[in-house]
Amino acid sequence: MNPTLNFSDRVNRVKPSFTLEMMTRAAELRAQGVDVINFSVGEPDFNTPDHIIKAGKEAMDNGFTKYTAGSGMIELREAICEKLERDNGLHYDPNQVLVSNGEKQSLFTACQVLFQKGDEVIIFSPYWVSFPEFVRLADAEPVIVTTDPNNQFEPDFDDLQLKITNKTKGVIINSPSNPTGGVWSKEAIIKILEISVQNNWTVISDECYEKLVFDGEFVSTQKLNSYKTNVLTCMSLSKTYAMTGWRIGYAVGDTDIIKAMSKLQGQTTSCANSIGQKAAIAALTGDQEPVEFMRKNFKERRDLMVELLRKIPGVSCSLPGGAFYVFPDLSHYLNKSANGHILHDSFALCDYILDSAKVVTVPGDGFGAPGHIRFSCAAKKGTIRDGINRVAKVLNDLD
Repeated sequence: MNPTLNFSDRVNRVKPSFTLEMMTRAAELRAQGVDVINFSVGEPDFNTPDHIIKAGKEAMDNGFTKYTAGSGMIELREAICEKLERDNGLHYDPNQVLVSNGEKQSLFTACQVLFQKGDEVIIFSPYWVSFPEFVRLADAEPVIVTTDPNNQFEPDFDDLQLKITNKTKGVIINSPSNPTGGVWSKEAIIKILEISVQNNWTVISDECYEKLVFDGEFVSTQKLNSYKTNVLTCMSLSKTYAMTGWRIGYAVGDTDIIKAMSKLQGQTTSCANSIGQKAAIAALTGDQEPVEFMRKNFKERRDLMVELLRKIPGVSCSLPGGAFYVFPDLSHYLNKSANGHILHDSFALCDYILDSAKVVTVPGDGFGAPGHIRFSCAAKKGTIRDGINRVAKVLNDLD
């Protein structure tokens, strides 16, 4: 008999990623031959552009399969600096850049080096599922602040003021947002920067959907930072270039923060994969037309999905300004009966939709937004029509 395993309090506090669980359920159903439509996917349905794939293949053919510098190849860090200057109007040196195994690692590492036991970190709800867990894994406490669903889910600044204490050490922001698709105004971001500098916080700005803005123009948080607030910007190639499986992201910011993050990363994953780094150089310096092609397609899909959802009685759905998610409020259907069972929350509602319509969605409760459900637009228009029609039918069947 194996001895009883006692896991650390740290891992016991962490909740499993239910977004990955929903994707797994979709894969299992498809493997059984079920005609399932998956609106849970948090990645582009397009393939990585050809010139990027070619660069990855050439890296392997040329034997570029060894370790690189822990903070990333100097050529890639230089390409990132050139991209930031060209696209965002920001000036950084390569020693202010850390390349990681996806932006998720950058965000995790940032929390590890910036926060500790006794600290509190502001997170805005609805939030990406990993934000609170990153904070908890740093032994700090996430403090949740509400937002306005009628205004791109911008912060409720009255609620923010109520949540600030002498333990507050930082704030995590995400615009465009996962799960809402909300794009904050310059005024909202500037207000966050102003409050942060007054309280000596570090702002962690997750900007992985920067290229997927449909209405207006994306402006990086640091570009608006006239207050000299300490801003750490985290970006990704995954969503922009359909490179989710390549696992390349990066963080840019204060030299001392980047140095601390690099030290920790060096003792965990050493470096990002060499082949992905070569591909990333091609992505950043090569043809950008595929990025615009994907953006236009996601905008058309967003418009279609919102139009169809708004036709369902009782559904309230704001128009997201970016990313590839739609986040309708289906509270109208909570506490209704399905096959003798009461649908008390969005988890139960998503289970009902999956069982009855064979459509996979993601419950808003997991994002801190009861009554909401996240739908991904990373699907063809015909699939979107079919899927939303299925959802509408089974919602209509509820008692």
